[in-house]
Amino acid sequence: MTNKILRPGDTIGILGGGQLGRMMAVAAKHMGYRIAVLDPAEDCPCAQVADHHIQAKYDDLEAAEQLSEASDVITYEFENVDLEVARQFEEADKLPQGAFSLEVTQNRAKEKAVALETGLPVAEYEIVETFDELKEALQHIGVPSVLKTLSGGYDGKGQLKFEYEEDVAKAKEFIKEGGRYIVEKWLDFDLEVSQVFTRGQDGDISYFPIGENVHRHQILHETRVPAGVSSQVEKKVQEAVAALAEQMSIVGTFAVELFVKGEDIFINEMAPRPHNSGHYTIEACSVSQFEQHVRAICGLPLLPVYSFPSAVMINVLGKHREILLSKLEEYQGIHLHDYGKKDARTNRKMGHLTIIGENLKEIDEIIAANNIHMW
Repeated sequence: MTNKILRPGDTIGILGGGQLGRMMAVAAKHMGYRIAVLDPAEDCPCAQVADHHIQAKYDDLEAAEQLSEASDVITYEFENVDLEVARQFEEADKLPQGAFSLEVTQNRAKEKAVALETGLPVAEYEIVETFDELKEALQHIGVPSVLKTLSGGYDGKGQLKFEYEEDVAKAKEFIKEGGRYIVEKWLDFDLEVSQVFTRGQDGDISYFPIGENVHRHQILHETRVPAGVSSQVEKKVQEAVAALAEQMSIVGTFAVELFVKGEDIFINEMAPRPHNSGHYTIEACSVSQFEQHVRAICGLPLLPVYSFPSAVMINVLGKHREILLSKLEEYQGIHLHDYGKKDARTNRKMGHLTIIGENLKEIDEIIAANNIHMW
């Protein structure tokens, strides 16, 4: 990809029309760009703010060609993009991010392999295809451990944890013939953190403050900034993601989730695009993860990142949304983002809240005063 500069009035094509695409589009609109989106849903979140919506499946090569013709540059909002489509965009010199980061992040085994090639620590793991292979792998890895599909799965889907030896029998139903799986040693970590960063086409990297992730029922509940890590851990994290960025020739906003145990870090998962744990950057930073991403793919220099001392981002799931909207006028000191999704399924991400302040104690008091901690 040549470092082509896009200017206001040019069109950014987005593959995927969910909330990440919507927030990318909003940031790009502020900068004067036009938006084309390819998504199969009629009224997807991104289409509500886009100039042009191509309603088709993600692997529709004809629709992909339409998106390419309508766009000066193309990006994606999630990693389960058809690789053939991504390579088609790359060959047309319209995908600054390239297809390699997609290929890696679509496959957990490739993620681990790239991390190890870069000299970074990961949890002990093995690749298995059958129940017998799993039992043999567990002789080395032990229990507790977790079994995951190699591709797909998010918010706890496609995963099975073994807390005790007798839990392993559950894998007989989980493992399907012809499938490939990764079994990982369960790390007794202190906390999980996310490092969201952006790398420009010139190799320049800007880091957002490290966020500490709190999960409920395997779904991200909130991200807290600053994370409760030492300056030494912060340095290790940023050196690790910089090495990954160089190894994978990353362009755009990228997120790496890591486990922290004492002063040690372990690479967990990667996302080759803006990330749920980076939503706080919209209000809490001088430039959001979305605007920085737009700047990177458009060949513009990255902006320096300054931030408020503290911030908390809380996901609004389907089961929360009606409670929130019915009492909207009662909430004090809270930024609301609603994604415009109609179907409020119980654990579907419908929006998020962001609270910023001088410290986390002050923010927790705001959360408690608004009864959000009761969700």
